[in-house]
Amino acid sequence: MSDSGVFIHPQAIVESAAIGSGTRIWALAHVCKGAALGADCNVGEGCYIEAGSRIGDRVTVKNGAMIWDGVTIGDDAFVGPGVVFTNDVRPRSPRLGAVRDKYAATGWRAPTTVGRGASLGANCTISCGLSIGDFAMIGAGAVVTADIPAYVLAFGNPARGHGYVCVCGEKLPSFQKGVTRCSSCSLRYRKSGKAVVAGE
Repeated sequence: MSDSGVFIHPQAIVESAAIGSGTRIWALAHVCKGAALGADCNVGEGCYIEAGSRIGDRVTVKNGAMIWDGVTIGDDAFVGPGVVFTNDVRPRSPRLGAVRDKYAATGWRAPTTVGRGASLGANCTISCGLSIGDFAMIGAGAVVTADIPAYVLAFGNPARGHGYVCVCGEKLPSFQKGVTRCSSCSLRYRKSGKAVVAGE
């Protein structure tokens, strides 16, 4: 444990100095130079976090997750075990002569953003160039190929919306006249156009 409260397991490889206070990184995880992790995160065993990725505060990254350059994960998000991100819409081996120029240049990455408090279920795959909204919930094994708005519960292959979830994680009852309330924590939601707004 360092003076900042950062814990790095002796069998982890951590090449980045951009690790927030209180973050814990467990065995066989690899955090590359140029990656950034916020405060009070927990990175499980066997994760790979590539240079150029950005992870906010209080994020949980479970065992075996793969987070690549161009991925930004907001505060309080949950990345389940075995979650895989991508960052290239049309990948080829950079060693293939026909595409060497593509990979020598910048701009081939398709950035992905995961919003605050979103949850990505075990073994889901996130295609690149997408946005997953605040507090959205992606079911286990889902293949996400399109943007997922805030508070949406999405699952399947390809992932599709199947209602909405509360900040607390419970599925919300159906909206009546554009309004609903969580049956667990009583937080109120309303629809505003295509968006869902909490706490009003």
